Amino acid sequence: MKKIVFVTISFLFLSSLSAQEKNMKLSLKEAIIYGLENSYNTKTARNDINAANEKVWETTAVGLPQINAAIDYQKFLKQPVSLLPAAAFDNRESVVQTVEDFFDLNRESSPNSPDGFIPVVFGTPQNVNASVTLTQLLFDGSYLVALQASKTFLKISEQAEEKTEMLTREAIINAYGNVLITEKSIAIIKKNIKILDKNYNDAKKIYENGLNEEEDVEQLEITLGNLKNQLNSVIRMKAIAYQMLNLSLGNAIETKLTLTDTLDGLAEDNISLALITENFNVNNHIDFRISENDKETKRLMMKLEQSKALPSLSAFVNYGTQAFSESFSFLDRNQQWFQQSLVGVSLNVPIFSSFGRKSKTAQAKIALENADLRLEETKQRLNLLAKKAKSEYQLSIENYQTNKRNVGLAERIEKKQRVKFFEGISSSFDLLQAQNQLYTQQQTYIQSMLDVIAKKATLENALNLPIKK
Repeated sequence: MKKIVFVTISFLFLSSLSAQEKNMKLSLKEAIIYGLENSYNTKTARNDINAANEKVWETTAVGLPQINAAIDYQKFLKQPVSLLPAAAFDNRESVVQTVEDFFDLNRESSPNSPDGFIPVVFGTPQNVNASVTLTQLLFDGSYLVALQASKTFLKISEQAEEKTEMLTREAIINAYGNVLITEKSIAIIKKNIKILDKNYNDAKKIYENGLNEEEDVEQLEITLGNLKNQLNSVIRMKAIAYQMLNLSLGNAIETKLTLTDTLDGLAEDNISLALITENFNVNNHIDFRISENDKETKRLMMKLEQSKALPSLSAFVNYGTQAFSESFSFLDRNQQWFQQSLVGVSLNVPIFSSFGRKSKTAQAKIALENADLRLEETKQRLNLLAKKAKSEYQLSIENYQTNKRNVGLAERIEKKQRVKFFEGISSSFDLLQAQNQLYTQQQTYIQSMLDVIAKKATLENALNLPIKK
């Protein structure tokens, strides 16, 4: 019984821990920090840096000593026969017998041998050859350029990670804001439905008492049905918005999230007029630095093609041993082994390539010129994007402030029209116009709050402002 109780308590405890792991409470700042650490894109970028580091070492290792070992075992199923000219010997008969005994000739093949030749078999049916070779690159212009290029490649990967983090931050801000906008929309629509439902019931009672027209009731019923459909649509959008946020954070899409920030609070917190006057230094922007690195890569490619006209020098040392036997006795202690060793230097001098190297160098030079043009284009584009982002951010603040006032006005207008309608001094058409104006203004106001948050994130990226972790 105690065992059952213990197992049950353990199961409930683990289930509780699992539920806690699947429920996350996040402010926008916490979401950004979490996403920069766990999102799929940032993890991939970090892996790319690790791969670049390995690439640097791979390139470096080419110029370091290389040691290779080889073991070859051979067994002749039928040994090859060689022919020795008999005329080279004075006493042919005795020589043939001596040669046949010494080389262990297959005598059955002797009658078929050409006249004037002695058939012999050299070597043994089985042999083993083991060797170790040390090689060292002494000079190669391509290798020196490759070393520089590998370090540039590492730098590109690091810059790609920085760019990925900035894009991830913006994506998380937008995804977080989209969740909040659905939450805010649901709250407003529910409030509108509650008010409109009461108005509909009141109008229905007044109609039943013969004090208004059926059209007035039907008009309210149409508006109420539209609001309910809109609510259902936003609720479905809310589920998708949460999944999109999870995806940008690097979570499983079904992870339960609780957002601690509100749309109103974030809109107010993201109003910063100082950003509009922020100085922009294009040389520090990540896109400009990436473009500079691209230019450097093209310069190294041109240098690589030029270096292929230089000679290359390498040295090697080889040591080996061989054994021969009639049978497989190479593991016996008394097996005789024959040693050999070799040292050498190899010089390769390119002389003439039918102008192939010249053509490749010219192509690399053109690519470098294009990279220089793209660098200048990037500089101009980034300056323009910074100005555009400032203008759009300022406009989003102005729209937010205007829409905040307008939604208050629309609420008062709609309320007055409701009073007039139920007092019988206003038509259902006037009430419908006021309601539609209110609902439209509410959605515009909600969108303007999200625009402030999103446009600020865009401006921060345009100005290349560092991520605060």
